[in-house]
Amino acid sequence: MTHVSYHISNLLEKMTSTDKDFRFMATNDLMMELQKDSIKLDEDSEKKVVAMLLKLLEDKNGEVQNLAVKCLGPLVNKVKEYQVETMVDTLCSNMMSEKEQLRDISSMGLKTIIAELPSSSSGLNLTVSVCKKITAQLIGAIGKQDDVSVQLEALDILSDMLSRLSGTLLSFHASILDSLLPQLTSPRLAVRKRAIIALSHLVACCNSALFSQLMEHLLAELSPGKVTSATRTYLQCLATVSRQGGHRIGEHLEKIIPLVVKYCGVEDDELREHCFQAFEAFVRRCPKEMSCHISTIIKLCLKYITYDPNYNYDAEEDEDESMDIEDDDQGSDEEYSDDDDMSWKVRRSSVKCLEAVVSTRRDLLLELYGSVAAALVGRFKEREENVRTEIFLAFISLLRQTRPLQGSPQPGDKEDPALTLLKKQVPTIVKALHRQLKEKSIKSRQGCFSLLTELAGVAPGILGDHIPALIPGIVYSLTDKSTSSNMKIDALSFLYVLLCNQSPDAFHPHISVILPPVVLCIEDPFYKITSEALLVTQQIVKILRPLEKPQSSTFDTRPYVKDLFAATLKRLKAADIDQEIFLERLKNEITRLTTVKALTLITASPLKIDLRPVLPEGVQILGSFLRKNQRALKLSTLTALTVLVTNYSDSLKPPMMESVVNELPALISENDMHVSQMAITLLTSMTKVCPSSLTKIGSNVLPEVLNLVHSPLLQGGALGAILEFFQVLVVTKASNIGYNELLKALTGPFYGSEKSRNTMPMHRQSYYSVAKCVAALSTTCPNEASAMINNFVQEVKSPKSSESTRILSFLCLGEVGRCMNLGGQKELKTIILEAFSSPHEEIKTAASYALGNICVGNLKEYLPFMLKEIGSQQKRQYLLLHSLKEVISASSAESLMPHVEEIWALLFKHCECAEEGTRNVVAECLGKLTLVNPSQLLPRLKKQLSSGSPHSRSTVVTAIKFTIVDQPQPIDALLKDCIGDFLKTLQDPDLNVRRVALVMFNSAAHNKPALIRGLLSSVLPFLYNETQIRKELIREVEMGPFKHTVDDGLDVRKAAFECMYTLLDSCLDCLDIFEFLNHVEEGLKDHYDIRMLTFIMLARLSSLSPSAVMQRLDRLVEPLRATCTTKVKAGSVKQEFEKQEELRRSAMRAVAALLSIRDIEKSTAMADFASQIRSNAEMSSIFESIQKDDSTSGITETMDTS
Repeated sequence: MTHVSYHISNLLEKMTSTDKDFRFMATNDLMMELQKDSIKLDEDSEKKVVAMLLKLLEDKNGEVQNLAVKCLGPLVNKVKEYQVETMVDTLCSNMMSEKEQLRDISSMGLKTIIAELPSSSSGLNLTVSVCKKITAQLIGAIGKQDDVSVQLEALDILSDMLSRLSGTLLSFHASILDSLLPQLTSPRLAVRKRAIIALSHLVACCNSALFSQLMEHLLAELSPGKVTSATRTYLQCLATVSRQGGHRIGEHLEKIIPLVVKYCGVEDDELREHCFQAFEAFVRRCPKEMSCHISTIIKLCLKYITYDPNYNYDAEEDEDESMDIEDDDQGSDEEYSDDDDMSWKVRRSSVKCLEAVVSTRRDLLLELYGSVAAALVGRFKEREENVRTEIFLAFISLLRQTRPLQGSPQPGDKEDPALTLLKKQVPTIVKALHRQLKEKSIKSRQGCFSLLTELAGVAPGILGDHIPALIPGIVYSLTDKSTSSNMKIDALSFLYVLLCNQSPDAFHPHISVILPPVVLCIEDPFYKITSEALLVTQQIVKILRPLEKPQSSTFDTRPYVKDLFAATLKRLKAADIDQEIFLERLKNEITRLTTVKALTLITASPLKIDLRPVLPEGVQILGSFLRKNQRALKLSTLTALTVLVTNYSDSLKPPMMESVVNELPALISENDMHVSQMAITLLTSMTKVCPSSLTKIGSNVLPEVLNLVHSPLLQGGALGAILEFFQVLVVTKASNIGYNELLKALTGPFYGSEKSRNTMPMHRQSYYSVAKCVAALSTTCPNEASAMINNFVQEVKSPKSSESTRILSFLCLGEVGRCMNLGGQKELKTIILEAFSSPHEEIKTAASYALGNICVGNLKEYLPFMLKEIGSQQKRQYLLLHSLKEVISASSAESLMPHVEEIWALLFKHCECAEEGTRNVVAECLGKLTLVNPSQLLPRLKKQLSSGSPHSRSTVVTAIKFTIVDQPQPIDALLKDCIGDFLKTLQDPDLNVRRVALVMFNSAAHNKPALIRGLLSSVLPFLYNETQIRKELIREVEMGPFKHTVDDGLDVRKAAFECMYTLLDSCLDCLDIFEFLNHVEEGLKDHYDIRMLTFIMLARLSSLSPSAVMQRLDRLVEPLRATCTTKVKAGSVKQEFEKQEELRRSAMRAVAALLSIRDIEKSTAMADFASQIRSNAEMSSIFESIQKDDSTSGITETMDTS
């Protein structure tokens, strides 16, 4: 006998003891053993344990019985299948027992077993077998009308099974439905309610035929119109089923709605409550199908939110007009309560229904402000606390819908009409809440603060005129002895938002009232209250002494500073006021990051706080932080050191800074460009104010900076930081590094021997980076630059120069020429034009870039020359147009203005060029030139749309794309008025014009969605039209013995689907998601490229609109299944296998996203597909690898469509 078996035998022997304590301890020990993963029972032990536990269920001691039930859970996965079936059989039999205690404990046992049954494919056979045994007996038990307690237990267990394991009961769904429907007419209310719960779990996963059968039954029972005792039950069932059944109720709504509306008129409060609960479910689950009924529902809700026949609100208002907070002790809500008054349930359900309308129908926002907003504000006086809370929540939903969708509005934008309507109602809202803020009810006050916080966030400054009315309520909630912790936190949160969004002057009169309770909150023992109070204190400090205008304020801050400082310092450290606190906190691993940030703020303060006593040790500690493997700490430390170096340069000695300089080389690397940028910015500051600290940078820091310059990843902020560093370095001559030394170090790698260049070829990006560095040095040292310019000219002239040398020389001449006038180099034009004939494409591109940039620095001489060449040199046109593009992009509007007409005329001569590449460059030039003088040039582009040439129209539309940039521009207002005319090209007969129109539309949706939001209703049909496969655009091409299919419409469809993806992020609220999904569904069956896009879109939709995706799941699953199960034909080329593999992985990512939707397992189609994936080794392997990738990266797959 094994050790485990011996131990189990001993326990089983003790369980037969006559002493209940022995039995209890033995059963408890057995439970502990069964919970161990390592335990393995032999067949004999299994049999004995199961028999003993079933016997203990009938033990005389209740505690032993309960422990025996708890043992059944872990036992399910430790014994063989037939032993579980034995347990289930015994428990089901016991449920029919005459003994009530045995029935109850057996019911608990069955629930415990059901909770532990495996839902994964590995244990599915056991689950199916057990569920079938239980279900058959439960159906019989439910039919036992003579024993209600058996019925109730059976219904409970059935609900548990249906909610967790419904997929295994598909064969029983019909018989379960047949057994549940009669229970809706049971004389016992508890039976009816539990039958409704079981039905709600059944409809979540039953097939459409059964769902229709249930709906037809409910409609048949409700149709006669007579109110019987069962009518409430049927309406309650309808509401519950609608919540769980979701979209499937939609096809029955036309029959249901008139019935429910009719029952709202019946004088029965409970019936009305069920009616509004049904309406709420319909609105949330079937928003599209409910559109035509929304106005009716709003009218009914508005009628019944004031339905309170037993109470006179006007009398209360007259009575309370002069009441103070102190007098509230006599009046309380309980005074008006009436056990028989159920009208509050009607009001609550009607308000919740209104909230559902508000939160799902943003398109009706203006109408809701016209009809619903005032009604909700009028009901803030509601006497029932539960109803009042729902009213606040409904109004908060209205405020959330009013928030601007695309960040803060830009200057010049028209105010949202809904916001205008809200502002008109603010005085009424504050007046209504003013009284509520004095209420004893904590729940009501919390609701008020939640609403006010949301209101303050909708439009900053909206509460500015009402601060005097709000302050007493805030102070009361912070000082009242009966106030809960959550109440204080909510009051402080609102005060923080209020302080952030108002001008300091508005609060100065109230500081004396606000500050004492806030200071008390700082000292509160509960850390969350302290944290909120410190945030408020932070804003109060900004109000006491605003940095924007510290001298102009006449407000005397002296009475308040001492209290604030003392309270804050006490929290920082219970010690005397001392700068040493910073050193202590810097040494503490938990507080060091926050301390570094605080030190940065203090160092940068215009108050010039003296930190010299802590600098020697502080700088050394900060230097050590640069070694830590914590990115946030490194970045904050670099920022702090930069500010320290800038503001305390006279106190920083070279030995003190040595520890910092020694850490910098390791931070300058292409592995983290942002850290590199911050490190180089610190170097620049040190070079400016204390160059003596940098005597050794030539050997340790500078090589790392030069490596970064030659990195292909260098761009943006990091490059800008390097340019400034080099400029400061050559001016200060720190470490004796001058212009020539730096120039040699930068360009040296490009002048090496041919052999070394071939070993380590330089990336093309590094040529441009080095050229910018050379230009930055040359503008700083113009006297030394002339020799360098001559040298570069000689390099590009010499036939002996290598290709890399000539490319670098051209780029350097271009960058230098942008900043300096190279008019003295007379032969430069000829040299560049000759380079246009080079056999090397890279040299031609560099020469084109050089010409454009040299022209920027000398427009007067070079622009006429360039325009003349464009007009006369057909072969060099493309390169010359690229040069012109550089000129337009880099020159100021003022310098270009005199030449606009000449350039414009020249460009339009080439906008009908047959070569698409040339037309694209022309379009970019036109778009960027339009930004120079939009009021004059945009109408000309619009006029050109009527051109008869498709090439011309496509060029104009592409030009508009280049006028749409992500930063605000003067053209935006003009563009908003006329972009609709350009979008009409989506209907152009020419395929290419429609494609570029879609690209332009995508650019607008991505960069400036406000331009196109108002036009979507008219534009979307044409966008969706372009997603269709057109057979007339598909042709066969013969390639030798093979025939190849070419789809000329593919690029247009890709552009259309890319637009759709962009709209998901920028204009989701303007889309009819169900119409959108129709086209996504078609895309799932399209070409490889389209399917890849739609898989990503489907994953995105799973998080953005899960309920809509759930409604379409049956139709979406099949294309996914088809992709995942398709196999490439044997003998296909390698690329076909790779494409199919990528498709499957992308489809699996979409499946993973779908499976993250709540309640997705209740979809039969999705459950079947998930089971198929688990049971197929290949698909299961792909799925698991994708889940692993997602968990490690934490990044959702996205698509760049900009």
